[in-house]
Amino acid sequence: MSKSMKRVARALQDAGVDTQIQELGECRTAQQAADTVGCALDQIAKSIIFRGEHSGEAILFLTAGGNQVDALRASEVAGEPLGKADAALIRAQTGFAIGGVSPVGHLNPIRAFLDPRLLDFDRIWAAAGTPRHLFGLPPQLLQPMTGAQVAEFTREDKLM
Repeated sequence: MSKSMKRVARALQDAGVDTQIQELGECRTAQQAADTVGCALDQIAKSIIFRGEHSGEAILFLTAGGNQVDALRASEVAGEPLGKADAALIRAQTGFAIGGVSPVGHLNPIRAFLDPRLLDFDRIWAAAGTPRHLFGLPPQLLQPMTGAQVAEFTREDKLM
């Protein structure tokens, strides 16, 4: 088990979440991940990270799989303009590589926002620290674990 995945497993255990980390194999999209675990696309919690233009810090947007972050709306909820977060910033702040950023188990605290669409389900799935692993949990547990603020930051038009 990688160091990244161990941090995620420890964070889940510390929060009292009883779940198994599942290996997916090669999944490059949220739809592929949903198909592999047998859930709806929107039950996949994507971790989208931007860089705060004023703070210079990574900011996490936990988004339902079929939704897309609207940069203007995200900037409004973050309270600062947002730019692209590069791999070095993401790795330094979260400890994860792009494609495997988990909502939990970060090396350093991160400001986070939660797409309310994720709260419509009994169970959601999120990256477990690698691009090949997911864990499932009730979405109501994710908010207190991440400190994420529920906010509307997605585009009005859905991905298909």
